Amino acid sequence: MGMPSVQISFSEKAITAVQRGNHGIVALLLKDKSVQKITESDSGATTDVEVVEIETATDIPLTISEENQKQIANALIGYSNPPKEVVAVIINNEAAAYTEALKKLETIKFNYLAIPTVETDEQTQAVVTWIKEQRENDRLVKAVLPNTAADTEGVVNFATGKVYINNTEYTTEQYCSRIAGLLAGTDMSISATYAPLPELTDCTRRSKKDMDNAVDSGKFIIWHDGEKVKTGRAVNSLVTTNAKKGDSFKKIKLVDTMDLIKDDIKKTAQDSYLGKYPNTYNNKCLLMAAIQTYFDSLIASNILASATVDVDVAANRTYLKGRGEDVSSMSDDDLKQANTGSTVFLTAKISILDAIEDIVLPIEI
Repeated sequence: MGMPSVQISFSEKAITAVQRGNHGIVALLLKDKSVQKITESDSGATTDVEVVEIETATDIPLTISEENQKQIANALIGYSNPPKEVVAVIINNEAAAYTEALKKLETIKFNYLAIPTVETDEQTQAVVTWIKEQRENDRLVKAVLPNTAADTEGVVNFATGKVYINNTEYTTEQYCSRIAGLLAGTDMSISATYAPLPELTDCTRRSKKDMDNAVDSGKFIIWHDGEKVKTGRAVNSLVTTNAKKGDSFKKIKLVDTMDLIKDDIKKTAQDSYLGKYPNTYNNKCLLMAAIQTYFDSLIASNILASATVDVDVAANRTYLKGRGEDVSSMSDDDLKQANTGSTVFLTAKISILDAIEDIVLPIEI
């Protein structure tokens, strides 16, 4: 008869997790005169929003400016893989704010957002606020923004002054599209640390001390090692840690893995479990077994080092006490099997595999 449907759904998610992680989606918010100009409405100034989905360079629309075509092409380069897709959200080049485009982006699936005019348009803080709101609402999107000390794992603070492709100069904000594509195209089992950027011939140069300080302050930089241009340590803008968010949340690779797992479990449970099973202990065990199967597949793919899931006994106890039940004589097994209404309280512990980024090798002579 095969496995129950919920287990099959989680197994399928696990099988595709690595592929989806390797091929993220980049959203580019672009301004172009090809889109209808701003019009006045009862709600104030608005602009039409055009959405174009691009999988390969041949899909890049020729109706937009040459500069915007280059932005899309740069995002498509990727790293170990190209991104799965670039979604261009295009507004008129006279639009003063990004309100309409951000509303549209709330309905579009993507992993990394870049906006090559965000600093020029003085919209950086508005985008930071929007990213934080999205993540607070469990929409785990991220943005690559120029020179932005956002102090959040949802924003990568790209902070290299200028880069050069032969005689063509790109400012920090103009090169964010390339960085977003690089991060979206990084294999889940590796990080974007020291990723080569073969198209670059030079960049703003800094001392070793300056680069160390930049990384410590949550800046994603690129540098010239004397032979080629490559990225620094792949960190996001988070610098303030606490008991819930430690140093692991500073690493782009680890946050990408956390976001992937949260998204998979939430969406698969919604599609294949919620509302479809009575809340019995046996069915809770069914869900736990399915999630554990998902974790085990990620372990086999070298994304996780270890992972376990179980009923949250403490949460069950608190729930029952809140409903006036006497839990003083209940064992852990009793609490696990207790009726918890429509809620399943689970707890999981995972250990995410990081990439090799530091080597310690004392050499005796």
